[in-house]
Amino acid sequence: MQNQFDRSALPPKADRPSSEATPHFDQGLKKLIQRLSHNLERDALVQKTTNEVREQLQVDRVALYYFYREWKGRVTFEALSDRKYSIYGETGPDECFNWEYAQLYLQGRVRSIPDIDAEPIADCHRDFLKGMQVRANLVVPILIPPPQASTDSEPNNSVRLWGLLVAHHCQDVKDWTEANVQTMQQGAETLATSPVIVKTDRTNVPPIN
Repeated sequence: MQNQFDRSALPPKADRPSSEATPHFDQGLKKLIQRLSHNLERDALVQKTTNEVREQLQVDRVALYYFYREWKGRVTFEALSDRKYSIYGETGPDECFNWEYAQLYLQGRVRSIPDIDAEPIADCHRDFLKGMQVRANLVVPILIPPPQASTDSEPNNSVRLWGLLVAHHCQDVKDWTEANVQTMQQGAETLATSPVIVKTDRTNVPPIN
């Protein structure tokens, strides 16, 4: 019976990884560990932020709608008052969110709807919200700031619409206050300026979850 230290169990020398290959293997393993650690840190920040915002607003749901490519998004995180309000994985109505809407959010637009039945919105948007049991809706953009200008290149002055921070109240209508809006904007800014989020955007790390 052989044990893990039995030299006869080792492969022929020619089949073993060479000492030259070991540094490359170690470097690849190090990068993988760093990436996993980075992803865990990022995910913890997003979940903590959505939880705190929902508790402050006292609403049924706060969600992150993450854009995994241009104007294609998905709900990747949510904080809920009850599991029955979960919309995890929801992709949204493509026909309602287009370039025109994206430009508004890129300019910092905040969209508050106290009562979706009384608001003059597109039918596809209203039906989409009703399908998620929404009575009142508040949306702020998460805008990744442009990278700082380097000495040997032109500065990139364009911000990136990384996602939308969305608050839903499902049990009743809700008159959103200025304090509510500020709470959402602070949550969005926390995400937009966090090094782990900025690094995600700059290095093209695959979509969250």
